[in-house]
Amino acid sequence: MRRRAFLALIAGAAMQRSLAGLARQAEMPTIGVLVVQSLGWKQFLRLFKESMRRLGYVEGQNVRFEVRSDQGDRGRLPELAAGLVRLKVDVIVGWLTPAGTAAKQATREIPVVCAICGNPVETGLVESLARPGGNVTGIAGVGAELAGKTVELIRDMLPSARRIAILANAPDPFSKPFVEKIRLAGNATGIAIDAIMLPGPQGVEAAFVGLGRDPPDAVIVQPTLGLERPAALALKDRLPSASILSEFVDVGGLMSYAAAEADAYESAAGYVDKLLKGAKPADLPVQQPTRFELVINLKTAKALGLTIPHSFVLRADKVIE
Repeated sequence: MRRRAFLALIAGAAMQRSLAGLARQAEMPTIGVLVVQSLGWKQFLRLFKESMRRLGYVEGQNVRFEVRSDQGDRGRLPELAAGLVRLKVDVIVGWLTPAGTAAKQATREIPVVCAICGNPVETGLVESLARPGGNVTGIAGVGAELAGKTVELIRDMLPSARRIAILANAPDPFSKPFVEKIRLAGNATGIAIDAIMLPGPQGVEAAFVGLGRDPPDAVIVQPTLGLERPAALALKDRLPSASILSEFVDVGGLMSYAAAEADAYESAAGYVDKLLKGAKPADLPVQQPTRFELVINLKTAKALGLTIPHSFVLRADKVIE
């Protein structure tokens, strides 16, 4: 075979392989992932992808992930969601309520799976848990109920507590049920609740300055305000702090009461699998978590000069020492 013909043969084979690869990519389902950049999103993505892999979806082989983060600016979420729609992804997975809301507002056709979106009925994401009624389904975070339970846990952990402050993220639709459930729990336990509505994570510093003038007995932080900075400021100001994501305790918060995240993300992956196989989101009831975890940071308690009752420590699912 002449050299020129041989080179032409090699080039043709290479082109065929390239075209075959492009064809496979075109056939490969694409999952859009929209996240709020708060502590815990990387763990969500890792656990979600691991769950997808267990279901047979191997990234780069038979599934593609298009991940978009707001990078701490919630105002970017609508355009990021619109970008995923323009890419014509097969499913959008939204982590936390603002991401789920942005995805729903961006499309009525592409299925949206919420991965821990707080109280989806109250925030308008679905019509009901049993019958979502649109293109959104997934895993309800029941974060407002957990926040209410957190008030009871603070009372048990700090029997002398009489006043708790809430740092709530006003632009987040979840802030309304979050604050309401905490107020109800405060009424039930005789603890006064001060709700501080912030314009976003950028308001956290000023909020702690204000708390320093008249310190409450504890503070509960809404996760979409971020976790690392509030935990650090609470520790600096010697304020017992709590949240409804377990990562809050990992970075110095005193306590968290949260749904078992690995279970929730596995369920979200299961819904994506069903949708890719032809199921309709309106036919998939929104699931609620069934397992919850209490986490305590005794290292933080020591730094705050607190002695946590031994009986309370025994109730914890995880203790950081």
